[in-house]
Amino acid sequence: MSFSFSHEDDAITENAPGNPTIVIKVGTSSLVDANTGLPALSKIACLIENVCILKRQKLNVVLVSSGAVGFGCLALNLKERPSGVMMKQALAATGQAKLMELYGRMFNSLGESCAQVLLTYENLGNRSQHKNAINTFEALFKLGVVPIVNENDTVAVEELRFGDNDCLSAMVASMLKAKHLIILTDVDGLYTSNPTKDPEAKRIEVVEDIESLNVDVSSKGSSLGTGGMATKITAAKLATASGVRMSIVSAADPAVIVQVLKGDKVGTLFKKRTLKTSKDKKRWIAGLPARQFLYLDKGAVSAVMKKKSLYAAGIQKIRGKFPANVAIGLCDMKGNVFAQGLVNYSSVELDMLKGKQMNECFESLGYYGAECVIHRGNIVLFQVVLPLVCCVQTTAHFYGFRKLR
Repeated sequence: MSFSFSHEDDAITENAPGNPTIVIKVGTSSLVDANTGLPALSKIACLIENVCILKRQKLNVVLVSSGAVGFGCLALNLKERPSGVMMKQALAATGQAKLMELYGRMFNSLGESCAQVLLTYENLGNRSQHKNAINTFEALFKLGVVPIVNENDTVAVEELRFGDNDCLSAMVASMLKAKHLIILTDVDGLYTSNPTKDPEAKRIEVVEDIESLNVDVSSKGSSLGTGGMATKITAAKLATASGVRMSIVSAADPAVIVQVLKGDKVGTLFKKRTLKTSKDKKRWIAGLPARQFLYLDKGAVSAVMKKKSLYAAGIQKIRGKFPANVAIGLCDMKGNVFAQGLVNYSSVELDMLKGKQMNECFESLGYYGAECVIHRGNIVLFQVVLPLVCCVQTTAHFYGFRKLR
């Protein structure tokens, strides 16, 4: 058996050129037996076996695995995740060692090796760290090692409070220019409504346009996990916007991974959106979930939409604190986000510059800075301008696409 991706539909076909990258995400609920509360060893073994099958067919495979806090709970005989951040960090430190020990033994039993890669959104949001991460992944691929990625929960306080590995897996897929992101979960796809509450709910096989999607995503994460269907929709928006196909499938039988890559109709497939830019920097910018935003006047919105640079005179309001050289969302005064860009100034500097001409930079700051706030070459326009944005929504503990308030 030999398979790789065709250029037409990205399904697995025979003898197509290249070594595509596949990112597989598995959550805590898929690693732990719901009845016993113990590691689901047979399921994990099947997952590792299928990862090895793909690797031996010349595919680069990355496994994004949750479970550090969950395995910490199991090691210390806790039935549910504690609420305190410091306690979660301690459990993550305990559980991550247990998790990697298990993965290492299983990969070694099949004659393969794995490596631990701990990341945060802050790592991927820093351009130099982002490049270093890519170099590390490429080196691991050359060595024949399977990278196992998890959030660095012991330091990523905000991620423990708000996030889940769904979005992280989408960012990793975007960073590595993956062909497909496969999210294994406790349901067999996206439904028109919550299937546990509505017997009439139907599985959606293919999502052509994610922006027009209107479904009930009220399902929550498990007692040991943090995710739910809402975080997976957000991950799909991030992945597809970066030119990556994504599938949500049941983790009951990890062999479904091969079925997905063969093009079988299993789970829910989110078709990738056309990525207008092939430049690595713009792909990186597009794949970051911006947390801070600049509100622009009509003139600045029009200029940016016409692919011009952003200047301080058009900035009306700043949301959030940030350093220079990070991805910032751009929105109109109604909160509609239409673009994202790499900013040349910090929020403190922009607070002094907003509404002014750039030739007043020295007078305002005491030194000369960049000639524009965001250069046009560092701006990515969204395909569809909607009152939606990837921002932190603390009440739902996930990064959702919605209108800013």
